Amino acid sequence: MKMNGYLLKSTIVGALGGLLFGFDTAVIAGTTQQLTAIYQLTSFTLGLTVFIGLAGTVIGAMSAGVVGQRIGGREALRIMAILYTISAIGCALAWNWPALMVFRFIGGLGIGGSSVLGPVYIAELAPAKWRGRMVGLFQINIVIGILLAYLSNYLITLLNLGTAQWRWQLGVAGIPSFLFLILLYGIPRSSRWLVTQNKTDEALEVLNLMGSPDSAAELREIMDSIHMERGAAAEPLFKRAYRLPIFLAVTVGMFNQLSGINAILYYSNYIFAAAGFSQLSGSLQTVLIGFMNLVATLLGMSLIDKLGRKTLLLTGAAGMTLALAGVAAIFFTQSHQAALVWLLVAYIFFFAISQGAVIWVYIAEVFPNRVRAKGQSLGSSSHWIMNAIISLIFPLLAAKSGGAPFAFFASMMALQFVIVLFIYPETKGITLEQLQHKLGIN
Repeated sequence: MKMNGYLLKSTIVGALGGLLFGFDTAVIAGTTQQLTAIYQLTSFTLGLTVFIGLAGTVIGAMSAGVVGQRIGGREALRIMAILYTISAIGCALAWNWPALMVFRFIGGLGIGGSSVLGPVYIAELAPAKWRGRMVGLFQINIVIGILLAYLSNYLITLLNLGTAQWRWQLGVAGIPSFLFLILLYGIPRSSRWLVTQNKTDEALEVLNLMGSPDSAAELREIMDSIHMERGAAAEPLFKRAYRLPIFLAVTVGMFNQLSGINAILYYSNYIFAAAGFSQLSGSLQTVLIGFMNLVATLLGMSLIDKLGRKTLLLTGAAGMTLALAGVAAIFFTQSHQAALVWLLVAYIFFFAISQGAVIWVYIAEVFPNRVRAKGQSLGSSSHWIMNAIISLIFPLLAAKSGGAPFAFFASMMALQFVIVLFIYPETKGITLEQLQHKLGIN
């Protein structure tokens, strides 16, 4: 099967949800100082301002699967694009802090929904031999979105817009989100979803458009697999046989956030300001961090099948422990502030080649087919819930002691190193069936 223009376009449009996801996630970093001053935010209400978007994200992620199954991934992504657009415009025009909170919550629903719907839509369209790389494009777009958010924040800072600066920083997301909405009208519904709706003629047409070498045979395979999945739909996840996969999925999701990654992404300007950097220089430092995040993510994805998941997780945990300990030391001693940006760049490098590259692949691998969707939902939920908790309490902890949160994150990465070393199996180079046997699942 050859890559054709229609397949490429559909994949890129589906992956654009990842770019908006990354942009919306990170853009708040540039506004925390102004929002704190304008709305007289305390450490708690600042945390709440970031947290409310993540509360929407958790709800969006947990409900998107049901919406996608009912109306199809393409139509559900259109709803997410509308939510993104309303959120961006609403945040830009927010007349008070409660209004800002409402529009951030709406944006969170879009982020959470697209984080589930985008990869699924791409996976359902992509041919087997390209599926990993095509779904990986969604993750790459998230990282590109984070970099673009930091770059956008920096460029808007240069315009000297005064007290309106935060409105522009949050509102500019309306441009790519509206473009995303328009482009979603030029791609097909997934053949797999069409089969679940008994629209086999349209499904066959989509397979032909995607360049399938034998559309009829592929259609039969899809119909057979859906029939098998429906037969296994009643299989419960929480049973003794799955205790190790559940532990692996929940802990890899939790440790992803206990590394402090999103606290650092959301509060990067706040962190640099606390260390004595100006708003402009702090914004520039975040661009450097976003660039390293992109480069290291690409490197991690190229190494994941060569070095293995466990090797990358161990390497990342060790590197992050040292980098975070160094950041904590800077805040505790109030010295060597010039080293802060380089320690955070090193931290981002070790995170992106390990946690950033491994988490979603690992969660998808450790469960058998019959409960994979439920297992992925569990691992994803543990990730988002821990993200929301940490983002809420980070400013409170940082206000009391700038170094305490980083010391905590460093200790969590040291703990992860031990757990991965003694409990996590390596999943590289073995079939999913062999892995189930290795995990003691029959």
